[in-house]
Amino acid sequence: MGSIYGEPMDGVLVLAGTPIGQAGDAPPRLAAELAGADVVAAEDTRRLKRLCADLQITLGGRVVSYFEGNEQARTPVLLEALLAGERVVLVTDAGMPSVSDPGYRLVAAAVEHDVRVTAVPGPSAVLTALAVSGLPVDRFCFEGFLPRKAGERGRRLAGLAAEERTMVFFEAPHRTGAALAAMAEALGDDRRAAVCRELTKTHEEVRRGPLADLVAWAEDGVRGEVTIVVEGSSGAPAVDSDPGSLRTAVAALEASGSTRKEAIAEVARRAGLPKREVYDVVHR
Repeated sequence: MGSIYGEPMDGVLVLAGTPIGQAGDAPPRLAAELAGADVVAAEDTRRLKRLCADLQITLGGRVVSYFEGNEQARTPVLLEALLAGERVVLVTDAGMPSVSDPGYRLVAAAVEHDVRVTAVPGPSAVLTALAVSGLPVDRFCFEGFLPRKAGERGRRLAGLAAEERTMVFFEAPHRTGAALAAMAEALGDDRRAAVCRELTKTHEEVRRGPLADLVAWAEDGVRGEVTIVVEGSSGAPAVDSDPGSLRTAVAALEASGSTRKEAIAEVARRAGLPKREVYDVVHR
C-alpha cells in the first residue's frame, strides 16, 4: 500500500496539476506525490520524464501511459491498482487532469468504488486567462473546446448567445481564426474578448478587443496554446425566433439609432440565431 509519508494507506487517486508553462510554477507537493507514488499515470510519458528532470526527482513507482486513445482500456487496470491499496498519481500534459484532459473516466470509476480521490492544486489555464483578460470575473463558465465542424460549432455558439456569464474556451491554434469568426457571427462583432496565447511562457501574449478586431488579428495565423475569454451577454431581453418578432426587434433598434447591420447583429445574438438567418428574414 502506497504512502508518501511512510505509513500504509488505502488506495488513493491523486489528480496532480502540472505547470501550464514554466516548471517553476509547479506546487511543492507535486514532487513529493510523484516521487512517492506506486503508479504514475501520464498523458505523455516523455513530458513526465522532462517534468521529473525539472523537479529533480526520481520516480520510485511504475509509469503507465494514460491518454485519450487508451483511456477506456487502461481505466480498469488503474482501478484494480487502487482497489489493491496503491497510490495512483495522474498527470496530464499541463493543468488539471480531467479538465478537457484524460481523467474523468478514472475519477468516476474510483468514486463508484468508494476509492478516495484527492488533488494537488496547480496552475490553471482557465483561471489564469480569466484573471488577465480584463473581463468580468465574478461569474464565469468554462466551455472547453468548441466542435470542429462549422455547423456544430455555430449551433453551440448560438446556444450561448444569451449567456450572461463570462465564457472561457480552449482552442487549437490552427482553428483559432475560425473559432473567433464563428463567435463574431453568433455573439456579435462588438462582443469583447481576449485571446490568451502561451500563458506563463516566454512568448506569452494577450490580445484584447472586440471579436471583429480579433478575427482580423488571427488572419495571419496563431501559434501556441490558446485560451479564449469572451464577455457574457448584456442581459438584454431575448427575442423570439419567429419572423414577425425578428422584424419588429430590428425595426425597434433602427428607430433608436442603430444601423441595420448593427440591429441585425444584436437581434441575432438575442434570438440565438446566425446573423444571416435574421438578415434573410428582414430582407425577405
